[in-house]
Amino acid sequence: MGQPIVFSFGTAVKNKAAVEKALTVESSPKQEGSWYWMDDKNVHYRPKEYWKPGTTLTVTAKIYGVDFGNGVYGADDRTETYKVHDSWIAKADGNSEQMQIFHNGSMVKSMPISMGKDATPTHLGPHVISDKQANYTMDSCTYGVCPPDPKAYRSNEKFSQRISNDGEFVHENPNSVGQQGSSNVSHGCINLNAANAEWFFNNFGLGDVVEVTNSGGPQLPVWDLYGDWSKSWTDWQKGSAQ
Repeated sequence: MGQPIVFSFGTAVKNKAAVEKALTVESSPKQEGSWYWMDDKNVHYRPKEYWKPGTTLTVTAKIYGVDFGNGVYGADDRTETYKVHDSWIAKADGNSEQMQIFHNGSMVKSMPISMGKDATPTHLGPHVISDKQANYTMDSCTYGVCPPDPKAYRSNEKFSQRISNDGEFVHENPNSVGQQGSSNVSHGCINLNAANAEWFFNNFGLGDVVEVTNSGGPQLPVWDLYGDWSKSWTDWQKGSAQ
């Protein structure tokens, strides 16, 4: 539902408008969408709203011979087809300390949660799941927070699904079960008990959406992996080179 289409080029693109013109995304059923340049090497495409369940996406890059600028030209054309599955959206609310689960628009479950504490609040806004691991070692050093920093941590967690690139996951945490449903004590992750974490892991996957509200944190940055939905549609369109 929330997965953007991403092109990552091996060299900086100077002629962004020419390259963007050579990229197309066809959706069936048809949905309005637009490109956004995150930087000189990465351009993302997303629809105005989440993809509709069952959508077929045909992504084409007709870049052979296209002038990227600085003496660089496109080497190969490429076409890929993707299929969007049914809709899974989780809504995590820092006020109620609950995460409501919606399947194809209907709420099917509610789970007590604990989000980021005041010193490390969970980012606000829609997050897109980018990775899932049944067993995962979480190490704050991977994003620059290392001992002896008091915010540093390293722990092994189960049923972990990444929702941002700066250490935010939805995962099981047996140490916070007593706070789940009542207070925020994590380093920014969304903590669940064992049964709920396993259920969430078995039903949610790559491209599914976790919307965070009332966390006390800042908005998830657009450049934070798949922070694409943090931009309004008007602002998103301004990121196009055309």
